[in-house]
Amino acid sequence: MNFSGTLRINKFACFTLLFILFVIIYWKSNGGAYPTEKSEIINLKTLLKAAIHAAEYGGSKVVEGTNRDLNIKSKGKTKEGVNDPVTDADQASHCVMFYGLSKTFPKLKIVSEEHSKNDPKCEDQEPFNTDTPPPEHRMIEDMNNELVFAKDITIWIDPLDATKEYTEGLYQYVTTMVCIAYKGIPIIGVIHYPFPRENPQTYWGWLAKRTSSNVANVVHREENKKNPRVVVSISHQGKVSDMAKEAFGSGTTVNNAAGAGYKVMGVVNGTYDVYLHTTAIKKWDLCAGDAIIRTVDGKMTTAKGDNIDYSPEADVKVTEGVVVTRYDHDYYLSKISKKFNKKP
Repeated sequence: MNFSGTLRINKFACFTLLFILFVIIYWKSNGGAYPTEKSEIINLKTLLKAAIHAAEYGGSKVVEGTNRDLNIKSKGKTKEGVNDPVTDADQASHCVMFYGLSKTFPKLKIVSEEHSKNDPKCEDQEPFNTDTPPPEHRMIEDMNNELVFAKDITIWIDPLDATKEYTEGLYQYVTTMVCIAYKGIPIIGVIHYPFPRENPQTYWGWLAKRTSSNVANVVHREENKKNPRVVVSISHQGKVSDMAKEAFGSGTTVNNAAGAGYKVMGVVNGTYDVYLHTTAIKKWDLCAGDAIIRTVDGKMTTAKGDNIDYSPEADVKVTEGVVVTRYDHDYYLSKISKKFNKKP
């Protein structure tokens, strides 16, 4: 007997049933509202592929920027008195990333460190190819689709993290980042290292799914709590270094580095046990790393233990410190929260 026709019908029927169930579940979770043009459905797997393309294309613009005058300008100074520069490479990367994602997903909310939304120099940017991921990320094709409403998604992008170090030639700290937040929760993060230009690296994580193959498998070591390796920002290393040693003990080793993306990935890949930040920081610096650390069962919270809300209406600043760990988060948090609450 020939069952091929029946099998094709059954497969189609199963797919249709699953889609109907999806719509019903979302209908109930959204107060009985039916999907409209403003709440169209988005495939998260497609979003991940586009996010990788965006970060890597942005990175290529960052690398190109080293071949010409950077045209360095200043946004002003941070609260700690450190100059906050912006360059033509920031703008070129923003142009590719923001406008490429906007044209690929016109219904999605996108928050970028660089704020231009109607730049005529960027109008020719083409949508990203979402049919296939870059060759080294082909494993994404084997992952299941996951559908969500567009209205529940916010994309956070940082076109050039560690701009100050970029202008100083400290390229090892430089990253481009894309984060997908669902109802304020970071679920997909992409962090791209454009340098060294001969061997750029892209790391990504999709919460409850998997990470890119280059994310390290880090073994938990109980003894690290007695001798933790802590990474802090170069711009205010003195005060945080003292706080870390007081909180975690004399066996603490404090390292300084630049770029939030770089420091979070240092924790993800096991170079550091804790990333500690005590001053105000923007959410586009954190969101992608937050998604990746969650994917490996680590945590990023404020120094008071709160999760960070990446909803578009939330404040873009985090002002209550940041603690990032892959293991033993509650232990480190209990130590540092006491010191942070006493901070003048």
